[in-house]
Amino acid sequence: MKLYVSFAARIRAMIDEGVLRPGDRIFSVRQASQKYGLSISTVLRSYLLLEQEGVISSHPQSGYYVTLRKRLQQKQSSPIKDINLSEVDASRLVLTTLKSIREFGTVPLGSPFPDPQLFPLKRIHQYEKALTDDQGEWGVLSDLPPGNEMLRQQIARRYLTYGMDVSPDDIVITHGATEAITLCLQAVAKAGDIIAMESPGYYALAHTVERLGMKVAEVATDPEAGIDLQALRAMTESVRIAAVILTSNFQNPLGFVMPDAKKQALVAFLAEQGIPLIEDDVYSELYFSDEPPLPAKAYDRSGMVLHCSSFSKSLAPGYRVGWTSAGRYRQQVEQLMFLNSLSLTSAPQIAIAKFMQRDSFEQHLKQLRHTLRSNYVLMRNVIAQSFPPGTQLSDPKGGYVIWVKLPPALDALTLYRAAIDNGITVAPGTIFSLKKDLTHYIRLNFSHLWTLAIEQAVRDVGALACEMLSSTQPDQA
Repeated sequence: MKLYVSFAARIRAMIDEGVLRPGDRIFSVRQASQKYGLSISTVLRSYLLLEQEGVISSHPQSGYYVTLRKRLQQKQSSPIKDINLSEVDASRLVLTTLKSIREFGTVPLGSPFPDPQLFPLKRIHQYEKALTDDQGEWGVLSDLPPGNEMLRQQIARRYLTYGMDVSPDDIVITHGATEAITLCLQAVAKAGDIIAMESPGYYALAHTVERLGMKVAEVATDPEAGIDLQALRAMTESVRIAAVILTSNFQNPLGFVMPDAKKQALVAFLAEQGIPLIEDDVYSELYFSDEPPLPAKAYDRSGMVLHCSSFSKSLAPGYRVGWTSAGRYRQQVEQLMFLNSLSLTSAPQIAIAKFMQRDSFEQHLKQLRHTLRSNYVLMRNVIAQSFPPGTQLSDPKGGYVIWVKLPPALDALTLYRAAIDNGITVAPGTIFSLKKDLTHYIRLNFSHLWTLAIEQAVRDVGALACEMLSSTQPDQA
């Protein structure tokens, strides 16, 4: 066996055994030459062979990396081969997608999470680690609801940047935004009640409602202006709505910003009807414009808007630190927090508060917004170049997802299967509505570091869509 072929086989074995994982940088040519006693030309020929096979990819001025899709391609079957996609529920589909990203290194275009590389996690972890040397800053009592006072003060200051006077005493810290929404639902509704929600909308919110034994009533939502107020009014005339849940800024998956006049009209109408509004505002810091849009909470004069957010999309994904400013329901939420969770761990709260207090949170956010907007432009251009004619795109004003409307002849679940078989994940539109009628839509995540591998993955999804579309058209004689 030729020496360069033998060395290429050695690199392949490291990847198959998990020593080198998808996305890892491998030895530079010079490092490999010195480590294994090979000539530079031999290493270069080995790497060229591995590149041709799709095992590694070269990034100019950066080095060689394990291709994200290689490990999946080596499996005998894809992670969804035995799943009937027409019958699978959204939660199982999402779980399968996340497992394929974690276990097989698929390209995470279908992930609901932002790229962790965008955040100063190392710095926040340093603050958290330092707390073990200073036990005086935290203890059992400081873990109790409503949460760490320093963090609540920092959150109150963020509200001030939006011109909103929210006292630290009005804020309850939670285990992420999902728990904040869950507590707010429990404070305003009970099992059997009907909760109005956007469609399409983020699937996790509908699951939260259903887990509490409540019922979801979907309201049509415009890709540019948000929930249809006329349809919501009509719904309240025919059924008793216990609460409304929505995202007014950078909604997932559509990415719109609800116009201010519409937010104001929505809040006023719901207050008149005595219907609480639970606002999921986790993407509020990720705006592309010069000025941040106001949340619906800014127009609340009756305490009927329960504002929920977290740091998972703006600063510290994985730390699961969220909060709610629940207006007139604040005491009920705090009591429910105490009954449900008893306490929160102080260390993550203090670490985030110290970062916000001592480091340049604004500078981090400025860079984060710039990166996301740049990635959005890049992805939009690649989609325009590679997807079939007739494809339409949302125009997100912030956040990190783009909503893609495919030609009607294409089925999103079929494209999902084809993409994942090629080592790429997308999010099919059917998971964003309980009716499962969004059959020719997909959502793509553009938060990840824009590399040749990510760009090629977007092009590959477009090529798969073109191939599927051509197969549905009759041959022209």
